[in-house]
Amino acid sequence: MRTELRYFTIGDSYGGNQDWMADHWMNIGGCAALTACDSMIYFSLVRKQKDVCPFDPQTITREEYMDFGMQMKPYIRPRFAGVYKLNMYISGLKDYLKNRGMDQAITMEELRGIRPYEEAREAVVRQIIRGFVVPCLTLNHQDPEFDDYVWHWFILNGFDETDDGRLMVKAATYGEYRWLDFKKLWDTGYERRGGLVLYGQR
Repeated sequence: MRTELRYFTIGDSYGGNQDWMADHWMNIGGCAALTACDSMIYFSLVRKQKDVCPFDPQTITREEYMDFGMQMKPYIRPRFAGVYKLNMYISGLKDYLKNRGMDQAITMEELRGIRPYEEAREAVVRQIIRGFVVPCLTLNHQDPEFDDYVWHWFILNGFDETDDGRLMVKAATYGEYRWLDFKKLWDTGYERRGGLVLYGQR
């Protein structure tokens, strides 16, 4: 069974693209802030939570997206070590929502990467079926297949349960998407891991 959420595009870009950012720190380390921007654009476009995004999600331009990224930067600030904890993302996005008077609109919970794969799989499927994108943080990974996702935040917005029992997830980042084996993605081979942010809506 395959389920894919409606998502936004900017020109030919599937979602936003970190490479667009002219600001040095946002260009090299803005993935968490931009994942928050992508989430808010999605909430505005699909879940009709209009006030969480400062621009029209149906017509947002590259320049407006870059502007949005810089608005989010003070809340989820790029730094030398990266936004390496789920609660750093959640705390920053809560502050952003509070300053827009929307702090009661969206809830967030963390599912840490140390949790069993089965629990994470169930959470991803449940969230996407409910219509929520899933921010994902991957830290180090032993499998070179995931080199592009090391120490990186990105969005999961679809899943496909294959005939052989695997869960493939649709991962959106840098203006494109790829289908990834979620068990391989989750089982990084390292003790220190990232995890998922689970959204809700009041």
